[in-house]
Amino acid sequence: MAYNEIIFSGFGGQGVMAMGQTLAETGMREGLNVSWLPSYGPEMRGGTANCSVVVADSEIISPTVSEPTILVAMNQPSLAKFSANVRPGGHIFVNSSVVDEKVERDDVTVHYVDSGKIAAELGNDRVANMVMLGAVVGATQLMDLKAVQKMMSEIFTGKKAKLVQLNVDAIQRGADSVS
Repeated sequence: MAYNEIIFSGFGGQGVMAMGQTLAETGMREGLNVSWLPSYGPEMRGGTANCSVVVADSEIISPTVSEPTILVAMNQPSLAKFSANVRPGGHIFVNSSVVDEKVERDDVTVHYVDSGKIAAELGNDRVANMVMLGAVVGATQLMDLKAVQKMMSEIFTGKKAKLVQLNVDAIQRGADSVS
């Protein structure tokens, strides 16, 4: 584990905050130092949304992220806004269900994840974010995939407990898509 700075970005309603918060919560449970800093556009649902997550085994210097090691771009405006700032050697995850543009950098690893298609195959378009989160964890080994999946049973309780397995499956399919 190193010092990882991540930006999750997309339209409000795409589950961007849930991806970041799930990763941060899992990191805390795993004994890592984490921060989660949300940022919303003025419209909320349908507007722009992003969050910065820092996951480290050392002290976190700042919760703000300006040069991420990992970028998750769930839509075109997010890719346009943040891709140039990703550190050389970093990772860019592109939701290819929504974004047609290709990343024109050769100093980063780019992962095109058809998260919408995979979510549809699972029977619920709303898990595209968990597909993407699975891809991030699967490709970067940022933390244990099983720990992220286990977090689903802590997030979805009561009447929502029926969503645990769907989200666990979505995370696994995302990880499988980048292996």
